[in-house]
Amino acid sequence: MEEQLSSPLGSVVGGSLTEGLEIRLHADVSVEEMRVGKFLVVKGRRSRFFCLLTDVSLGTSSSRIISNPPSLEDDLLQEVLAGSGTYGTIELSPMLMLTYMESKKNFPAEQKQNGKSPLASFEAQTSTDMQLLPVKTIPSHFSQVYEANEADFRAVFGWEDDPMRKNFSVGQPLDMEVPVCLNLETFVERSNGIFGKSGTGKSFLTRLLISGIIRRQAAVNLIFDMHSEYGWEAMQEGKGVNTVKGLRQLFPGQVEIYTLDPTSTKRRGVHDAQELYLSHDQITIEDLRLVGHELGLSEAALDNAQILYSEFGKNWITQLLSMSNEEIQEFCEEKQGHKGSISALQRKLMRLNNLKYIRSACPFNYIDQILQSLDAGKHVVVEFGSQSNMLSYMLATNMITRRIHQSYVKKSEDFLQSKNPALRPQQLVITIEEAHRFLDSATVQQTIFGTIAREMRKYFVTLLVVDQRPSGIDPEVMSQVGTRVTCLLNDEKDIDAIFTGVSGGSNLRSVLAKLDSKQQALILGHAVPMPVVVRTRPFDQTFYAEIADPDWQEMADEELFAAADAAKADLGF
Repeated sequence: MEEQLSSPLGSVVGGSLTEGLEIRLHADVSVEEMRVGKFLVVKGRRSRFFCLLTDVSLGTSSSRIISNPPSLEDDLLQEVLAGSGTYGTIELSPMLMLTYMESKKNFPAEQKQNGKSPLASFEAQTSTDMQLLPVKTIPSHFSQVYEANEADFRAVFGWEDDPMRKNFSVGQPLDMEVPVCLNLETFVERSNGIFGKSGTGKSFLTRLLISGIIRRQAAVNLIFDMHSEYGWEAMQEGKGVNTVKGLRQLFPGQVEIYTLDPTSTKRRGVHDAQELYLSHDQITIEDLRLVGHELGLSEAALDNAQILYSEFGKNWITQLLSMSNEEIQEFCEEKQGHKGSISALQRKLMRLNNLKYIRSACPFNYIDQILQSLDAGKHVVVEFGSQSNMLSYMLATNMITRRIHQSYVKKSEDFLQSKNPALRPQQLVITIEEAHRFLDSATVQQTIFGTIAREMRKYFVTLLVVDQRPSGIDPEVMSQVGTRVTCLLNDEKDIDAIFTGVSGGSNLRSVLAKLDSKQQALILGHAVPMPVVVRTRPFDQTFYAEIADPDWQEMADEELFAAADAAKADLGF
């Protein structure tokens, strides 16, 4: 039985499939109640069209009313004109058609496949008697428009407690108290992005989504924490000194912190973070090419680096840094290198010794230790502390990710060859900030992140990119970003980048431009059946209790460290 709808708000008076629907509001409906981003349902004869409000305007039946408007004191004339001479109109963009399952019997038997209609291309996010169909038509003239109700949202976005899916509530619609859920299994199987200008809450959204992935066990996470905001605790924007909990505090037995700056990490109150060092022999020429701008390396210097590598192998940086001018001269005469370029390369690479985490040699391979944690189902946060400059961040992130990707490629190939489910790698999500530095058009072909973004889920590794300048990301990579969670953006080029490869993006531009600067986001892409504007879930004590480990409770730092150590001991760490 179809659920009863509320009083109608207006009627369809025009529109098209490509441009959207024009709705004339009924006389008793105030245009001020219609807000961009609101969800409405148009009840057609066979289907209900789930729509997003994209524009609001005023109309009049005669130009004489505009040329001679009623005076401010003439309330009676204003009431007489309302709804007839003057009226409000709204523009709707149809996103989905909701059709009851009984309609399947209208299809010829030979067109049915596995009990589904041939038009079905969306799957409801929860158990429902509705089919979600792509919009291929529009409702007829004078079809009535209603506010979307809770049943509509449940049919489209589901709810967190659905035992059949790993749904996670990311927020609520702007004008309703009903959860909007992401399907996390769908979310992690492609690379995704969180975008917005500075100060709009990207870090809080990132922490929110990663918490959901951990709680629902949808994937393991590797987070490159540039500003030390995810692992332990972070400052909350606003008046006063307030902090929010990090992932390690919420999931003490599941999250490991590695630090490239142990002194900074201990100063912040984290006493059991594992130190992380990288050595010269782990740096490749591709790594240096990525940070060539920060180091001031020319193409000639990188070409001569290849000559050094051919002679000394993976120890070429250590050899170069120890060479005297005479030795460089002798090497160039023998190997036909360019003395000026090699001398400049030596001077530039001496900056690497200023990075706290770089050693000429390490006692063991710390990246292998991270891999062991990931293989054990641990979520890893790599903190940079004072080493958060772009040279340090880009170099370490690329070095670690390249090695981990190589390991996942090997494990994936072993799994595909054996078909043994026990060898299937766990899905890995790698979170990077300032993503345009790794994925811009000039360097994307040379970084491991460009490779991962293009491979999608081929080797069970995807990216979660966090950035305030999506226009700086290569368009080919942006087209591969499955789900885009976007806070307020003002730059036209950034807004254009968000809608790269998105059909109907022009209708959503006004929605994105009207977002509040805090706690609002537009979500579109692979993990949601349709674009949706949400008031994002607050990251507060209520959220802690709902999302953290089932036995989570507020405890002092010393107790938390002791509990985490006990959990590590149980797992053999």
